[in-house]
Amino acid sequence: MNARHYGRCLAGIVRREALRWLNQRGRFVSALVRPLVWLAIFAAGFHFVLGVSIIPPYETYIPYEVYIAPGLLAMIQLFNGMQSSLSMVYDREMGSMKTLMISPFPRWFLLVAKLLAGVAVSVVQAYIFMAIAWFWDITPPLSGYVAVLPALILAGLMLGALGLVLSSFIRQLENFAGVMNFVIFPMFFTSSALYPLWRVQEASPVIYWLSEINPFTHATELIRFALYDRFNALSALVVCGYLVVFVALAVWGYDPGRGLMARRAGAE
Repeated sequence: MNARHYGRCLAGIVRREALRWLNQRGRFVSALVRPLVWLAIFAAGFHFVLGVSIIPPYETYIPYEVYIAPGLLAMIQLFNGMQSSLSMVYDREMGSMKTLMISPFPRWFLLVAKLLAGVAVSVVQAYIFMAIAWFWDITPPLSGYVAVLPALILAGLMLGALGLVLSSFIRQLENFAGVMNFVIFPMFFTSSALYPLWRVQEASPVIYWLSEINPFTHATELIRFALYDRFNALSALVVCGYLVVFVALAVWGYDPGRGLMARRAGAE
């Protein structure tokens, strides 16, 4: 096989994911309703309770809804990564991925292609959310809308790779809801998405430490800084490190000869 075959395979997987997203309007709506509920209700309720001081990348005091917007962008990517993994559980058993997994294409390439397809969808959803958030006076610099694109791609790849790792553990769709509850909500709440980490440090050093090693924290901070034309080198390095680890674990988990798929086949 040559590069043309790989390109056609990648284009087909991306096209299928895009068509699925367009046809499943409930998925599109839920991806936007969830962060908008947090923005409209949660931010309004805590507007005067959780004041945000001047912290990087902000140069002045900001409303609370402005602070949580980057975390909500990361939330979109986190949930999209998990939903993409949910479809992977189905496709692996009876969908298109079942056929692709036995094709001549390397397993790592198929997983990366699936990951890229999910990220493409999540980036579109993120920009739609930013357009709607404009009505809440969340208006970063115009250049920030361009600068945030690499951050969204990198964060989306990392969170999507985490979803692939989780999907390699799951045998049935019924088990996915429990895994999501034990992963998504702890990651979201023990991060800087809803409150600055210096406030967490004052309340609980243990939770602060967990927040510091939480990949979702660094995905949020990478997006936050990029929205305001700043580059957070530490968060970028951490996100890249987690991305490499998660992709390696996903490839191992889906390896029929060595990973979790081999254990599953042996058990059956």
